[in-house]
Parts: sequence; C-alpha cells; structure tokens
Amino acid sequence: MSAPKKITDPAQFGRVAVVMGGSSAEREVSLNSGDGVLKALRARGVDAEAIDGIPALLDAVRAGHFARVFNILHGGGGENGELQGALQSLRIPFTGSGVLGSALSLDKIRAKLVWQALGLPTPRFKALPRGADVHAAAREIGFPLIVKPAWEGSSVGVTRVFDEQDLDAAVELAQRYPGDLLMETLIEGGEFTVGILGREVLPTIKIVPKGEYYDYNAKYIAEDTQYICPGLEGAAEREMQELALRAFDALACGGWGRVDVMRDRDGRNWLLEVNTAPGMTSHSLVPKAAKVVGIDYQTLCWRVLETSFREDV
Repeated sequence: MSAPKKITDPAQFGRVAVVMGGSSAEREVSLNSGDGVLKALRARGVDAEAIDGIPALLDAVRAGHFARVFNILHGGGGENGELQGALQSLRIPFTGSGVLGSALSLDKIRAKLVWQALGLPTPRFKALPRGADVHAAAREIGFPLIVKPAWEGSSVGVTRVFDEQDLDAAVELAQRYPGDLLMETLIEGGEFTVGILGREVLPTIKIVPKGEYYDYNAKYIAEDTQYICPGLEGAAEREMQELALRAFDALACGGWGRVDVMRDRDGRNWLLEVNTAPGMTSHSLVPKAAKVVGIDYQTLCWRVLETSFREDV
C-alpha cells in the first residue's frame, strides 16, 4: 500500500463532499461524525459540503459538483464496497479502503476466514445463516459466547450469552438486522483498539467502561468510559500494533481505519474486526489516539482526506 500524498494547499483537494448519514442502523453516529469532520475541514480552508447518503452524493458527483469524497458513512453501503465501486467507476477519489477492503471488513465472517487462513489469531466462530440450528452451534462453540449480526458495527445487535437459556433472545435481536449471524467465543480480558492512519499505526487504546461491557451506550452516550492510551507498554504495545497492521493489510484495507482487538488474561491477542470508516465523534477512538501523538482533530481530518490521493483504491 502506498503512503498518502502530502497536501499543503487546501485548494489542491478541490470541492469535497463529506458524505454522512445514510440509511444504516448507524445513521445518527454517522451524522455526528460527519458534522465534526465538516467543521474541521472548513476551519482548515477546505471547500467542503455535507451530503446525506449515497443517492444524493452520486447525483451531485455525476453533475460535476465535487472533486473528491470524504466518506464518513458507517455500515451499510458506505462501508461494504458499494459506494467505493460507484465512485471508482466515476473516477472520483475518496477516503478509506477500496471495494475489496471495505467489503471484506464489513463482513465479519469473511474477514475472520481470511485471518484464519493466514494464521492470524481470531476467536473461534460459526457463521449462522437464517434458519441455522443455533443451539447446536452454541454447544460446538461453548459458553460464554457472543451473537452478533455479521454486517453491522457500533455494537449494534450484539449480545453476550453465558448460558443456553439466553440464546434465543440474543438470536432474535441479531436477526433484526440484514445478513447472516456470527457466533464466536467470548474472550474475557481487556478490550483494545488500534488506529491506522496511512501507514502509521497509532498508539493502542485500552477501553474501560464503567459497566461490564463496551456497548453502544458506553461508546456514544456515557461520559464515564475510560480510555487509556497507550493501552500497553514496551513489547506488548509493539506486538499489538504489528498485529493490527497485519490484519488491516490482510483484508486489503487502505487509507485509514481501526482494528479492534481483545487481549485475554494470558496476554494473547485476538482480532475482532476492522472498521474502514471509524467514528469521528467526540467519543471516538481514532481522534483520541491521534491526539496522544500530537495530531489534533483538524489535522487528523486533513490527513484522512490526504488518503484520497492514493492510487491503490
């Protein structure tokens, strides 16, 4: 993967569409992220405009209104390769991963299959098509386990299941969202995330929610979640950063993103997922890690926009 081009003059970006919102389950988070990005880019002199959703964006692009796209859509068509394919066909540069990296990353099942094939550590799992025998799968995986939609983010539809009596309710929740379900071993230990910006791996963040788990409320609403950055020290920090970059590259990702990792009580790392359009809200993790290494929010948005000059998407 090539390094992003360094831009010094905001005019070099041309007119930028910050695409946000859309129709996925993560619409509100995306609107919040997009509002922050838009204000940051404008403060740095970039000619940027908000666009809500893919149809409006493609209409505007075809009409020649924009030179490039800052994609801050979460989930759905914004992270599964659909938008990326459309923009590539229109020869419009955009931030983040291309078609393959986006599609593989959003589909947690196929992402884990790639990591498994390469010998990268990820929790034991089963793909559950609609109508699958979830109780047989649970007996094979063993409790405790996690049930989640395979194509959603932001902890949407995720349940931790500790015994069989709670399994049906977990499946019912996950089935409210499109696509197959994923069942995987619940790794008990520390929850971490690693941001990637260009080819720079940001410091790890250890996430310590006040409640038992880092759920949707802890991510976007609660003010009492602790974020320890860097989350590890010395060799352990470097090991997790190296694993995150290998996982990112394995899925053909590029530009920027975030890799979520569990560290079990024996100090082993387990890959969970890659986010190719991470949150950029006041609670979001990539801005927190960037700040630790001296990259403020406005500069971070600028550097993410620089990734749209890559030739590998």
